Amino acid sequence: MRSQLYITLLILGFGAGFTGAAAVAAKDEKPAAKTVDKVLVLKAERKMFLLHKNQRLKEYSISLGDDPIGHKQQQGDERTPEGHYIIDYRNPQSRYHLSLHINYPNAADKQRARQKGVNPGGDIFIHGLPNGMGLLSSAFKHSDWTDGCIAVTNEEIEEIWRLVKNGTPIEIRP
Repeated sequence: MRSQLYITLLILGFGAGFTGAAAVAAKDEKPAAKTVDKVLVLKAERKMFLLHKNQRLKEYSISLGDDPIGHKQQQGDERTPEGHYIIDYRNPQSRYHLSLHINYPNAADKQRARQKGVNPGGDIFIHGLPNGMGLLSSAFKHSDWTDGCIAVTNEEIEEIWRLVKNGTPIEIRP
């Protein structure tokens, strides 16, 4: 009984303190007219598309890892992976406004890393700007600055957060 009380108080406490990026993301959520069923990233073009039955619903300019050419090989190489993945969870308390996790590494990535004797890395996200830097979004545009993630503006990640559900496939092409 006591644990139920603690859980209830904890939930009420979090509810009362629900502010910041998570509050922004939850505010005015409206269902999309068409459901996003795939995310497509074209690294060389620095573009990301939200698709519905291969029709482009939204387009975003993106920033990538500091060393964007080629597929991610190992932890710390600052490359954005290439291949087929899934958006598997979201982080409303991200250091980068909001973030959607990409389930890298997949089985092939793990096998490749094992053969090379390296750690494949992880923690690959689609995310906004570093917290507190939203007003400087123009300084981040048109440059690759992440450690291998896919970055957009804070306003864009809020829209993507609303439109892309967990379980959505993402294809990242060179």
